[in-house]
Amino acid sequence: MTASRPGRIWGLVAGQAASRGGRVSAADVCAAAVAAVGVTGAWLNAASGAEAGHLMWVTDQVSEQLAELQLTLGEGPGPDAAATAGPVLASDLSELETTSRWPAFAPAAREAGAAAIFAFPLRIGAIRAGVMGLYRDRSGPLSAFHLGDALIFADTATLLLLDSHDPAAADPAAGPGPGCQPAALTLHRAEIDQATGMLTEQLGTGIADAFVRLRAYAYANDLRLTDVARDIVARRLRLSPDLDPSRDGEA
Repeated sequence: MTASRPGRIWGLVAGQAASRGGRVSAADVCAAAVAAVGVTGAWLNAASGAEAGHLMWVTDQVSEQLAELQLTLGEGPGPDAAATAGPVLASDLSELETTSRWPAFAPAAREAGAAAIFAFPLRIGAIRAGVMGLYRDRSGPLSAFHLGDALIFADTATLLLLDSHDPAAADPAAGPGPGCQPAALTLHRAEIDQATGMLTEQLGTGIADAFVRLRAYAYANDLRLTDVARDIVARRLRLSPDLDPSRDGEA
């Protein structure tokens, strides 16, 4: 066993990859971190800078819900970690300070099954690659030891995520999508991108504003962002360009 913490973390990630018979990828970081850091689940968003980014990997259904809630609502530990380029540690989502900070996300996250969330920016120097999120189904802070491990896991995920942009580094065993992304999440990403592009034409606006409208409609109607995107792509839903929600509806 190596005496260094990075070496120990890399050994855990490599062991996870070996257990599935594939090349090491950032997906293995998420799986290894859950057991090592003592959390319930994990997810990883790939993004450039402080943008919303795309969900790349999840370890369970709750992780996927939490990641999509933050994307839809535009608030939560993940967006804050991306904006500040520093860890955001919410050890109790029921605390008044937390609910005041994220009034829409905190109660929705608790309903989804999370009691604590810890988000870590994926960055090397000025390069930002996304955010790694960890959640726990019980409240309580990470220990100093587990926090240190989580930071190393995030650094490892950053290196592997950046490496996955090289087609020669892709591992078919990890998933067929970009950066070995699972097929289901690849489809979600494609639908959201396509719906946003269609909205730029429908609304006569730019990509950023079109995505805001997409998120706003999902939030106002208590719908999943991917479900709204799917309806727009299938032309079952058309949003009005005059910002009047009452005019939004079936195409």
